[in-house]
Amino acid sequence: MSKSSTVPNDARFRFGENWRSFLATIDAESISEAQKSLRALLRRNTLSGARFLDIGCGSGLFSLAARNLGATVHSFDFDADSVQCTHSLKDTYRPSDPSWTVDQGSILDEESCRIGHFDIVYAWGVLHHTGDMRQAIKNAARLWLQRAILPSHSIARRRCADSGHRKALVLAASQRQQELAYSLYVAAYRARLFVTGKSFRSYVASYKNDVRAMDFHHNARDWLGDILMSRSAKTMQ
Repeated sequence: MSKSSTVPNDARFRFGENWRSFLATIDAESISEAQKSLRALLRRNTLSGARFLDIGCGSGLFSLAARNLGATVHSFDFDADSVQCTHSLKDTYRPSDPSWTVDQGSILDEESCRIGHFDIVYAWGVLHHTGDMRQAIKNAARLWLQRAILPSHSIARRRCADSGHRKALVLAASQRQQELAYSLYVAAYRARLFVTGKSFRSYVASYKNDVRAMDFHHNARDWLGDILMSRSAKTMQ
């Protein structure tokens, strides 16, 4: 590939490892929530006849949701583990489906972007990870025919900031320190709930992110990686 990312590999959060763990938690309820999320986001009950591009497909959950809603789907991700996760999800729920293709690629790479045009371009919390968000947005826009869903990382940042523990998330780029940041975040959240008289275990058991259909622990790791990669990309610019 001619250009994949301006963020060095040693500064990358291992999103694919988190998605690989999350894959084991995906069930009928998770898939239903993802489909409900897409319907609400696009204000459409069906995606029949639409071409759907999932940039940075992660676990592949929203690619599956779009396919279940009737779209022809193309998924790609720079992270090899994420690509493997999406392949695994496809093999489980839609084996040999010719209307869903999965590939490894980068939104900054010209070859990866030679895939035609799409009615819906979906890139949730992805483009800022590249280190060249402006070019990533331009490339994504060139692939779009009708509607682009390109939410920024501001939602994740705001949620972390609201909890009062954002500093615990941004410690360093190494995997060991990322894990420490995650542990500190969970500890701080436990303390916050304890002070308000709430049970952390009950909170986690009832937790369901209304956008990503994720459990608390995988979502916390995703927030951490989102902020960490954003800082790394900004440093490289």
